[in-house]
Amino acid sequence: MTDISQQIQDIKETLRKTPHHKATNHFIGLMRAKIARLKDKEMETLTPLRQSSAGRTSFAVRKQGDATVVLVGPPSSGKSTLLNKLTNAQSKVAPYAFTTVNVIPGMFKYNEAYIQILDIPGLIEGAKEGKGRGKEVLSVVRGADLLIIMTDVQRIDLIKKMVSELEGAGIRINQERPRVIIDKKTEGGIEIKSNIRQELETETVKEIAREFGIKNATITVNEKVSLDRLFDAFAVSRVYIPAVFVVNKIDLKLMENEYLEISAEKNIGIDKLITEIWNKLKFVSVHIAEGAIVMKEGETLSDVAAKIGSDFSAKVKSAKIWGPGAKFPGQEVSLFTKVQEGMTVKF
Repeated sequence: MTDISQQIQDIKETLRKTPHHKATNHFIGLMRAKIARLKDKEMETLTPLRQSSAGRTSFAVRKQGDATVVLVGPPSSGKSTLLNKLTNAQSKVAPYAFTTVNVIPGMFKYNEAYIQILDIPGLIEGAKEGKGRGKEVLSVVRGADLLIIMTDVQRIDLIKKMVSELEGAGIRINQERPRVIIDKKTEGGIEIKSNIRQELETETVKEIAREFGIKNATITVNEKVSLDRLFDAFAVSRVYIPAVFVVNKIDLKLMENEYLEISAEKNIGIDKLITEIWNKLKFVSVHIAEGAIVMKEGETLSDVAAKIGSDFSAKVKSAKIWGPGAKFPGQEVSLFTKVQEGMTVKF
């Protein structure tokens, strides 16, 4: 790891000494690609930990329920209080830093969905380098379905710093994956296809692909791609996670900002936060004979049948629907029909 960090620093030093003009753009792009590839390799170590032979406390937590939400914030920002408010967990609460030294799981139910909440040690600057057990913390964050990135009214500026820390660890917040398709082949070199006029030269894209170990492939670019987005497309360690930004302890000082304001202690804004969690997770309630079942936007009736059971789904050929999505009550539809909130289904 130290060797990788040194290589990154050496390249950054080279870039610092390189004049920026049109003649050096190609070289600078390739140097940045080398940094991105090295960081990608570095991030591969951020995987959920297991119990070691030395007995080290593990941060690996088994995911349960319909989704896992991780509370991310600096020490003493109220994460433990919020966890206790939302769930039946009893995370230790105290007015000093680093109260949480392990992952504390809890579970709450909303609209038939069981949502797991994880309280983790506070995220501090330098986490990706290992400060404050940062690598263990980030390993849990990378496995989340949703992040609640929170701070208190006295430290609102830390939200941008935390996002920067997460970005540096290969975690992309509220972003879609680059629309770049990489079809690897055994021979034939690299072919670039795109119906969109690109600012990056084709040869630059090819050389960046080679830097990431891609030697033979058809690469189809379906967006106007920047260097950073191209690095993300080729990197294997990137994860894309939605997030809700929360400012806690508003009972101490009211402020106007673009973040969701709550007071976990005074139970202010909690209902709004729960609704936002549901919306960000893109959950959909579908009604079947046995009751309501929780699905996700974009899933189909075939997915509903599969969730009921593999034996059941193997026998299902079509379905009838009522309510949202139905042109008339009891409309017979194919299993490729997408679910909608409040839809009633009979297979």
